[in-house]
Amino acid sequence: MAGVQSIERAFALLRALSVGPGGVTELAERTELPKSTVSRILSALEDEGAVEQVEIAGEYRLGSGLLDLAGGAQPGRNLVASARPHLLELVSLIGEIAGVSTFDLTHGTVYYLDHAATTDEDVTVRDWTGESAPLHAVPSGLVVLAHLPDKLADAYLDDELTQETPYTMTDVTALRNRLYDIRSMGYVWVYQEFREDINSVAAPVFAADGTVIAALHVHGPAYRFPNPDRTHDFGLQVAEAASRLGSHLD
Repeated sequence: MAGVQSIERAFALLRALSVGPGGVTELAERTELPKSTVSRILSALEDEGAVEQVEIAGEYRLGSGLLDLAGGAQPGRNLVASARPHLLELVSLIGEIAGVSTFDLTHGTVYYLDHAATTDEDVTVRDWTGESAPLHAVPSGLVVLAHLPDKLADAYLDDELTQETPYTMTDVTALRNRLYDIRSMGYVWVYQEFREDINSVAAPVFAADGTVIAALHVHGPAYRFPNPDRTHDFGLQVAEAASRLGSHLD
């Protein structure tokens, strides 16, 4: 049946995009579908908001329409919709891009769900929505690691840790100390550890049972962010926003 086959192919593309953005050629390789078929289905999915292009003629990623539906499958856990006002508040308070992410322990990554941009057109910082990053290299991942059960955190730290930039912390002893500090401070800064010239701060979002379910972050160009006199203030603002978001989730 042609209709069923189209649905199967559409889901194959959505699963392929769940591991990260991709262009038509790459997605065709991931799904083993003809490029013409991939292009046609992506166009239809884009019309429905299930996927979106990062830029004109660029890579595709999962769209906000699909993420909203996914959140609706778990009442009260629609992170994208629930986080939106908190992201906008952080942008207003801090003046840089704010985002929300969840995590995938199977692959040891955080997945960026959504972001709110600034109106600053002088410097453009890449939008990471729809992409993943190693837990140890970004603040959103570090706050997740800091609040995982010891067994799960140890399993990650005992594996090979990638050196994303010259600044990435990969020493396990130093990382364990860092996770301890995160639990005490409630937030963490990362300075150019995932991408050079970008600094970021994040705080964990907790469920009612005390488990970490997501993270909020703010990032900006290293030359201006953060103001060294306001690092603690910014960290507290992100932590407070994350706490408010957690209280709004069932």
